[in-house]
Amino acid sequence: MTDIKQIERMTPYEFEIRMTAYQLKQLDEQEVIHLQAWANRKVKAEKNVGTEKKPKVVPVFTKFEDFFDKGKLENEILGIETQETSQNLKQTKFLKLMKKANS
Repeated sequence: MTDIKQIERMTPYEFEIRMTAYQLKQLDEQEVIHLQAWANRKVKAEKNVGTEKKPKVVPVFTKFEDFFDKGKLENEILGIETQETSQNLKQTKFLKLMKKANS
């Protein structure tokens, strides 16, 4: 708010609601900062590959899509099933049926 007259006309109840909303907005911004820090740590992850005599450290994520697949997440949000997802569901159902039949 920038208009001083509006601020002067505000009731204490409205002021409390606006302050609560502001604090919640600040909390959301802090969450984004912490998520960024977590993502920075995660993207720097490395794994050991090779033998004991010749250990080699390589990054866990070699492509950005391995780290963050926006298309996949978008499809999940929109409820769009990809060919991979439907095949995985069929395989999971088949495995459950096979386990049930064998028990």
